[in-house]
Amino acid sequence: MGAGRAADPTELFSVTSDQERTSTPAAGVVEAVRPVARGLRTGAGRVRAALTSRPGRVTCRYLLMLVVTLIGMAGGLLLGGQRSAAVGPFQAHLAITPSLVGDTQVQIPPLGSLSLDSHDGPLHLTINLGSLDRKRAEALVSDPNGIAAASQHAIGDLKHGIEMLAIQAGASALLGGLLLNALVFRRWRRTAIAAGMSVLLLAGAGAWTAASFRPQSIEEPRYDGLLTMAPAVVGDARSIVTNYGQYSKELQRLVDNVAKLYGTVSNLPVYEPSEGTTRVLHISDMHLNPAAWGVVETVVKQYNIDLVVDTGDMVDWGSKQEDAYISNIKNIRVPYVYVRGNHDSAATAAAVHKQGAIVLENQVRAVDGITFAGIGDPRFTPDKETEPANPNDPEPKDVTVEDSGKQLAGTIQGYDKDHVAAPVNVALVHDPGAAPPLAGNVPLVLAGHLHHRENRDLGSGTQLMVEGSTGAAGLRGLEPKTPTPMELSVLYFDSQHALKAYDEISVGGTGRSEVTLQRHIVGDGAPGESPSPSGSGSGSRSGSSSPTPRR
Repeated sequence: MGAGRAADPTELFSVTSDQERTSTPAAGVVEAVRPVARGLRTGAGRVRAALTSRPGRVTCRYLLMLVVTLIGMAGGLLLGGQRSAAVGPFQAHLAITPSLVGDTQVQIPPLGSLSLDSHDGPLHLTINLGSLDRKRAEALVSDPNGIAAASQHAIGDLKHGIEMLAIQAGASALLGGLLLNALVFRRWRRTAIAAGMSVLLLAGAGAWTAASFRPQSIEEPRYDGLLTMAPAVVGDARSIVTNYGQYSKELQRLVDNVAKLYGTVSNLPVYEPSEGTTRVLHISDMHLNPAAWGVVETVVKQYNIDLVVDTGDMVDWGSKQEDAYISNIKNIRVPYVYVRGNHDSAATAAAVHKQGAIVLENQVRAVDGITFAGIGDPRFTPDKETEPANPNDPEPKDVTVEDSGKQLAGTIQGYDKDHVAAPVNVALVHDPGAAPPLAGNVPLVLAGHLHHRENRDLGSGTQLMVEGSTGAAGLRGLEPKTPTPMELSVLYFDSQHALKAYDEISVGGTGRSEVTLQRHIVGDGAPGESPSPSGSGSGSRSGSSSPTPRR
């Protein structure tokens, strides 16, 4: 023991402390975190060094100037990007505002508004025709040629107003960018650089807008407003524009119609169908909703509908007691073509026929020159004995429904063989599951059942259009958080009985009053496919999966 060195109490304490630290879980975490902390400190130091270096300071300064310039230009645009312009009898209010999507909106109080996918870019154009100049209107109405003359000059007035607005908005945006930079930096050199930034940004925005301008967007306007006003604002499908020259004419017609409405304070000017146009109203899945008949009657009257096509599920239970609801057909006063849905019984079909409607059960019938072939749904689901396939199946499929489509395809083939000069134009089924066998046998198939719209290409030149629920799905429409809207469509057929355009009408669900109308032009492809690449927000949905049956 004497030969050994005496232990230092401090060393003993230090060793003991280290052992204690490494023996606890917290100590392990601390040791693991230390390298990360050292890495963060190193990284922060490098970033600080980069930012404090001369190139870093210059970059940050220019980025800050860019942000300040953008804020100033947006503020200047909001304050100065608006002006008034005399357009016909109106004192129109024009405005250019910052936007992420571009587009143009034409507001026509109290009719509603038209939204056009006219351009992309950071600028949105709003044209409000709500302010009527009383003296100008009275002068136009008192002059027999006043309204015609005003409409002829309306396009020029509007174009001049937009050009002046563009100049004013550009100057306001530049001034806003300069003023905010001057207030923030208070140096002439930086203000001058900001001026250059403003000019470049403004030129870029203008070039983007001009390059993405789509004059054909007037072909597919989206209308929001009162249902009775829709025909007057959107116009007749046969008069839809196809090039830039006609774009101006359509805009002129719009101003002309609104001027007449305000000037004469009379009934809405509704377009008469062009020569040879047949207007068909497609409804489906009424489901005993009493309010639906009022909507159907309004559309039939306002659009001068030639005939109504009903693709089934008019009632819920197929009972005799529901005949009172069916009796409303007599108020429609135009030809009514009908096929049974899976909620409609044979008695329902008989009651519909008793009202003078045309009931198709694997039959072909020409109505107003258009040849229809139709077949009822083979199921009657209220009795729970003919249940559809499992709706949880990834691709639900009911064999009997598809077989009904095959039966109708055979009927069409036999008819077309005997009537080569007048082939079947439209096939009617309730469930879209019956549509695939009809591909290649008819150009257009109309269906319902899904309670929402779908447009699909079946191939071989056949298109499928599925209508939503005109009755807002009946009581089922109250189950989801958002009420199911009433949906119905006006189809425009030319003199050769080919579909050329259609309007999709949606009336807000129970408790809602808004009405939306979307115009679609039928190109060389599917319904709703414009001949131009513009695409103004088609309201249609397309899909390739098999539809889920509705009970």
